[in-house]
Amino acid sequence: MISLGIDIGSRNTKIVIWDNSQKEILFSAYTATGVIIKETIDALLDKAGNLTSSIKYSCATGYGRKMYKEADSIKSEITCHAKACHMLFPQARTVIDIGGQDSKVITLTEAGNVEDFIMNDKCAAGTGRFLEMTANKLECDISELSDLASKADKEIPLNSTCVVFAESEIIGLLAKGEKPENIARAVNNSIAKRIYAQMAPLNWQAPIVFTGGVAQGSDLVHCIGKACGHELHVPFDPEITGALGAAILAF
Repeated sequence: MISLGIDIGSRNTKIVIWDNSQKEILFSAYTATGVIIKETIDALLDKAGNLTSSIKYSCATGYGRKMYKEADSIKSEITCHAKACHMLFPQARTVIDIGGQDSKVITLTEAGNVEDFIMNDKCAAGTGRFLEMTANKLECDISELSDLASKADKEIPLNSTCVVFAESEIIGLLAKGEKPENIARAVNNSIAKRIYAQMAPLNWQAPIVFTGGVAQGSDLVHCIGKACGHELHVPFDPEITGALGAAILAF
């Protein structure tokens, strides 16, 4: 039985075509979320070719899940990330997901069910938006930030906890001649501290899985792991974790 999982995020839309009998991803892809959601998803499905004719069920999740009327069902991001992470890492007890405009910490039971969660969608300081702003100020692509931060030769504090004030602080640091590498590391450390503070009210425990597109940045993975005091487990393609969970839950 083949299903389609769709994760419509504020920045990117992701799809996964899943073979439930073989427990295998047949196809996955993502692209920037367009103004017309259906056109964005249709463009991704076109890339899957003949596989689309085998899809029996579909499930949508994410920021724009209610905007795609063609889905057979919808599920929350919390539920989908929990489902996918438990399948990929059966021992996982905590999930950290950082998206373009929000961040989530989810605790799981031994059976992989959602125990509790906290979502931050009010402040951009612990989200991908912070990294986008940083990349813009450092005049590099967001995909280059992790490598840049890994070359830092000293730890510097970033005192602002608000993206607007942090932007001014970064401009000030550059004006003083601070290396971009050290600023990039400071931003990663700032996000790590923010995520760790977000975890505090929860009864979290390791193993911890880190999902979302920003989890592709190894330096941020290192910084959050250091703040938590535990190694983080990252899926093979952390960008599609929510879509994978939706595909599994489509049945």
